Amino acid sequence: MSKLNIVMAQVNPIVGDVDGNTQLVIDSVLRAEQSENAHVVVFPELTLCGYPPEDLLLRPSMQHRIKAAMDRLQSCAFTATVILGYPLWDQGKLFNMAGVLHQQQWLAEYAKQELPNYQVFDEKRYFHKGDRSCVFDLHGIPTALSICEDIWHPGPMAQARADGAQLMINLNASPFHQRKQQQRIDLLSQRARQGNMPIIYVNQVGGQDELVFDGGSLVVDAKGECCVSAPLYQESLFTVGIQRAPTLQIDSQALSPIGSDLQVLYDALVLGVRDYVNKNGFQKVILGLSGGIDSALTLAIAVDALGAERVSAVMMPFTYTSELSRNDAQQQAQQLAVDYKVIGIEPMYNAFMGGLAEAFEGGSVDLTEQNLQARCRGVILMALSNKTGALVLTTGNKSEIAVGYSTLYGDMAGGFDALKDVPKTTVFQLARYRNGQGEVIPPSVIERPPSAELAPDQKDEDNLPPYDVLDQILERYIERDESADRIIAAGFEADTVHRVIRLVDINEYKRRQAPVGVRISQRGFGRDRRYPITNGWRPGV
Repeated sequence: MSKLNIVMAQVNPIVGDVDGNTQLVIDSVLRAEQSENAHVVVFPELTLCGYPPEDLLLRPSMQHRIKAAMDRLQSCAFTATVILGYPLWDQGKLFNMAGVLHQQQWLAEYAKQELPNYQVFDEKRYFHKGDRSCVFDLHGIPTALSICEDIWHPGPMAQARADGAQLMINLNASPFHQRKQQQRIDLLSQRARQGNMPIIYVNQVGGQDELVFDGGSLVVDAKGECCVSAPLYQESLFTVGIQRAPTLQIDSQALSPIGSDLQVLYDALVLGVRDYVNKNGFQKVILGLSGGIDSALTLAIAVDALGAERVSAVMMPFTYTSELSRNDAQQQAQQLAVDYKVIGIEPMYNAFMGGLAEAFEGGSVDLTEQNLQARCRGVILMALSNKTGALVLTTGNKSEIAVGYSTLYGDMAGGFDALKDVPKTTVFQLARYRNGQGEVIPPSVIERPPSAELAPDQKDEDNLPPYDVLDQILERYIERDESADRIIAAGFEADTVHRVIRLVDINEYKRRQAPVGVRISQRGFGRDRRYPITNGWRPGV
């Protein structure tokens, strides 16, 4: 065999669905054998249990299910060699494994050595680290295995080279953040040159709670040149040809364009919504369509993710809702052909105020009345959700969530937030990007100043710094962990910096009660950032 066909199975497993994931492997291998003449099929990290399995790994039955899955795969008469990831218990210790199934025998196994424990990763909670390379004969090629984080460190590659490997196969569950794909390419190029061997990098695709796995599986040659890059966000099989003589050569050239930053980001949000809704068994979603930009962008994402027939929008006007907002909401709903309702909140607001009149007697009008409007809308959406089974999509963005510019049990009510990690300035950019693919958001929604419309002539910037300033401060404080003094030294007004940081710190309790949402940055609210609600820390130097 002068040419080896290696198929990268860029699949979308479901966490915890061991039986379903096993069937996914079987179906993919059979398809690769039949349509791609596959000699080898490579799957991502922890394919059998899905990634990240979190505390499902602590369930005693997980071990038995994985064993049954591996036995089932072993009984299949595959002609191709299969390489895939799974958890394995050995003498009371749990390892993150890659295994090689060849001619109905488990030929080789490798235990992940570098266990990430930063950002969204928490692998040291579950796994013990391996301590040795695994080099095996893959149709005549000395081949090493590694798993995800291993490739980010020089040690595993050095081991593999010292043990005679000529090819590295790297299994991944690498989540998306902005500009991640170019970062991967640069890293693999460096690592391939270090080992003087090609690297086949297989990544999973799909959404899992707040994480989005973007696929983009890669092949680089021994010189570090990227020869193959699979499309982002596409679940499919991608074949790589390897010529074995006189030296290993990648006999494939297929470079999928990465796309612009906004395209990649928008596609991540669409996939995150689609998989959260579908994997959790929801048939429809519903959201409050206010005529503002956040709900407008969320509606566009929802329709692109699920189709118009699975999306409902509700306009819930009040005294302060402008005619422009009413018209813009209706126009967008009609343009996208979604189910659309108008339910005014004035009767229920008045009923609440009447019921609270005695308790509120003597008090002045303040934020309480504004929050009550938002909570009336939250009640409506949740009631419709209960009645129809539709998932409520909340529409808050990262800027608002960071500083608490949102109402608990009001506009924060719901099950999933597509924009949770998207700053307000990026919301505007994404809206313009999406309209560039075909207008789905009324231009007036993008052009006018944002407002919650909870009070007469209200504008967001009456209560917050301008978003272009706010978002820069938030990025420095949240994503870069810069101190107040350092942010001020960068040229920001001291009172504004201290006010923003204080708002971020005192609103942790709100964020703990917020819905999960798509992560697109390297420091989102959720798995990334775990601050105590009760604490005496005061930001300074």
